[in-house]
Amino acid sequence: MSILGQPYLPHTSEEIEHICKTIGVKSVEELLQVFPEELRLTGALDLPGGLSEQEVLGLLTELASKNTSQNDISSFLGAGAYNHYIPAAVGNITSRSEFITSYTPYQPEISQGTLQGIFEYQSLICQLTAMDVANASLYDGASAMAEAALMARRVTRRGKVLVSSAVHPEYRETTATYLKGTDESPVEVGYCANSGVTLFEEVEKNFDDDTACLVVQYPNFFGGIEDIQALAELVHSKKGLLVVVVSEGLSMGALRPAGELGADIVVGEAQSFGSPLSYGGPYLGFMGVRQKHLRQMPGRVAGQTLDTNGRRSYCLTMATREQHIRRERATSNICTNQGVVALTCAIYLTLLGKGGLMRLARLNMAKAAFLKEQLAKVAGIKIAFTAPNFNEFVIKLETDPKVFLKALLEKDIAGGLDLGRFYPELKKHILVVATEMNSRAEMEAYAAAAAELLKT
Repeated sequence: MSILGQPYLPHTSEEIEHICKTIGVKSVEELLQVFPEELRLTGALDLPGGLSEQEVLGLLTELASKNTSQNDISSFLGAGAYNHYIPAAVGNITSRSEFITSYTPYQPEISQGTLQGIFEYQSLICQLTAMDVANASLYDGASAMAEAALMARRVTRRGKVLVSSAVHPEYRETTATYLKGTDESPVEVGYCANSGVTLFEEVEKNFDDDTACLVVQYPNFFGGIEDIQALAELVHSKKGLLVVVVSEGLSMGALRPAGELGADIVVGEAQSFGSPLSYGGPYLGFMGVRQKHLRQMPGRVAGQTLDTNGRRSYCLTMATREQHIRRERATSNICTNQGVVALTCAIYLTLLGKGGLMRLARLNMAKAAFLKEQLAKVAGIKIAFTAPNFNEFVIKLETDPKVFLKALLEKDIAGGLDLGRFYPELKKHILVVATEMNSRAEMEAYAAAAAELLKT
């Protein structure tokens, strides 16, 4: 590590000598002998010399000129990261200096604004999910799902976690990684090849007395809308919990809230609410739970109260010291609250309001219905599943999706996600999304290009 070309040494030679003596070695070199010789660096790194600020700026400008602008490509990519319009007011408000450095507000007497922002965010998540309590907050949708699975195990004192294979593959992988520290691995239940939603019969067959929860996505990874109420009734009859995951937050503006349908824990990704795609982050995981499970919920809760003068005030509550100090006893090790991203979500939702969010969600549904209709007319394309959808759906091709998508990209169309990457049985299927950012002309151009390519 260096600063202006000078080496940065965190320890003096005397300190290094003291450290070596304390751990029982004569030198740093002796300490490093545990590493194989072929893995050790014996000379300087083969790197070019440094550049001046002016030269660096020129190089970066040259590299940036090679990029393709987002406006140059019609994107129909979704799968957990959605291209939505972000009102200019969102960036203007969140860039204010008092928000840029927002961090966990341990001292309420000087953090009332930040605490109110967190409280407002939590309130909005509760309204969207129809749950009693929400936390603030989680890293992203994938880690939120993993935390929900661990929470369900604590609440039920059972070990087994059932996960629908129609849940986002990367969310499932993240949850499996979290569960490596336990004695259990997630048990997957299949989806119907016709409808594209979770197989009720498989859930019933695999849900035993040691099963803590069932995790389903709503809408699921294929865009299909699951029967949450029926699944909740089944899971509750076996004294388990239903965890519902939402990867497209905007869908909550059109679909009946999972909390009203019987979900016990609702988690997901709030990137759609004011956060840009940004190559995958930072995103925002949310969580809503029932009041009775509050003490097992990870993360933090900001509460509203009255001060000694009867004025409304806010403070952190339900945050134990284990979250910060005795971490081996913590319900989770999520310590840093993603204050700015959560604030962005709250600002976006407040600007749209309930009516605006509903209109935007319905616009997305209408766009997806139009695109589905256009693609269904193309010879060589079939709509893969029968379940109703929000703004995402799956098409089946008669040709290789990789070749098809590459050819579309040459026409400046990002045509969707090749599902064969995650599902071997869907090697000729593509996941497609349409949002308010896709114009009618773009969707018609997609269908026309697909017809031309499949004809040849």
